[in-house]
Amino acid sequence: MARINENFLKLKAGYLFPEIARRVKAFVEANPDKAGQLIRCGIGDVTEPLPEAARNAMKAAVDELGSRDSFRGYGPEQGYDFLRDSIVANNYAHLGIEADEIFVSDGSKCDSGNILDILGSGNKIAITDPVYPVYVDTNVMIGNTGEGDEDGRYEGLVYLPCNADNDFVPAIPDEPVDLIYLCYPNNPTGAAATREQLAAWVAYAKKHEALILFDAAYEAFIQDPEVPRSIYEIEGAHECALEFRSFSKNGGFTGVRCGWVVAPKTVFGTTESGEKIAIRDLWSRRTSTKFNGASYPVQRGAEALYSEEGKGQVKELITHYMENARLLREACEKVGLAVYGGENAPYVWVACPEGTDSWGMFDRMINEVQVVITPGSGFGAAGEGYFRISAFNSRENALEVCKRIQANLG
Repeated sequence: MARINENFLKLKAGYLFPEIARRVKAFVEANPDKAGQLIRCGIGDVTEPLPEAARNAMKAAVDELGSRDSFRGYGPEQGYDFLRDSIVANNYAHLGIEADEIFVSDGSKCDSGNILDILGSGNKIAITDPVYPVYVDTNVMIGNTGEGDEDGRYEGLVYLPCNADNDFVPAIPDEPVDLIYLCYPNNPTGAAATREQLAAWVAYAKKHEALILFDAAYEAFIQDPEVPRSIYEIEGAHECALEFRSFSKNGGFTGVRCGWVVAPKTVFGTTESGEKIAIRDLWSRRTSTKFNGASYPVQRGAEALYSEEGKGQVKELITHYMENARLLREACEKVGLAVYGGENAPYVWVACPEGTDSWGMFDRMINEVQVVITPGSGFGAAGEGYFRISAFNSRENALEVCKRIQANLG
């Protein structure tokens, strides 16, 4: 009989978002009269139409595939040059990143888990808490942790608490670690890291020869010009950091799927014997072996987001979602709740009313307000006592949520 990977059995309950979906389904089945009133602000999925520039480019690319003269089969696993060049020109030209250090993928969620394929066992891994669940769960799956406790913390991980006292950017650990997950602007808290804070992390990583995995999937939502959009704006990061980016939220590609990894040639890991190996080369080898590349029409659609037309349409999307975030922040503040985030990210992080825990707030919101939110405890033990509201919604729904919050939580 085939043996299973028993590390999967360590995982606590279900992945957060399917669990939310299960509870929503149960509510709808028990309350069919309220199903039509339900507004979903839980999963951070986009709602507005795909930018026209991307749609037109993908249609044209599909038509290309309808002719033998312009047909394309397998593409380069690392991504077509036209997209890699556009990514560099529009994001990294001033930061010293080259096109062959860009690896186009089907999204940053996949990349942040798949990167573990090229990293060995025995690394001491630092995780912010609360945290995007993928970072933890993929380490559990691959065997980098021990068992989890009742709060969802796993043996073998170094948890870095993020709370209101440190503006949801963790303090540098006292002990050396090998691998550091950072996500800024942050999911779930909506916090943004300052240049000084990121510089401290880069200095720490260089001192201890650690690797930073920097998830910048929400960089396009940054409103403050002083907040870095890329880890490579920090001196020394080219020697110690990989960066994950995505077209999912800024370009509405959650269902289309496209993102990329930046792997500078100057970032190295070591073998057990101490030999230094370029991370980029291993990631390229892994990509060539286990991935056939994002589809040609999708990459043409992503490229079109960098056209003048595309940039304007992306800007409109970001303005729309960030206005939703502002409205949601203000509504929560008006009823006396402590509110964070929503200024440089499309997530509003809210402290639960006294005496209510995260899942209790989920139940209250769905039953009393008919609004789906995400319980903070689903992002880790330090998320208990908070909940996340996603600003990814129509303006009509955002305004209705604000109205209901003020009517029912005041």
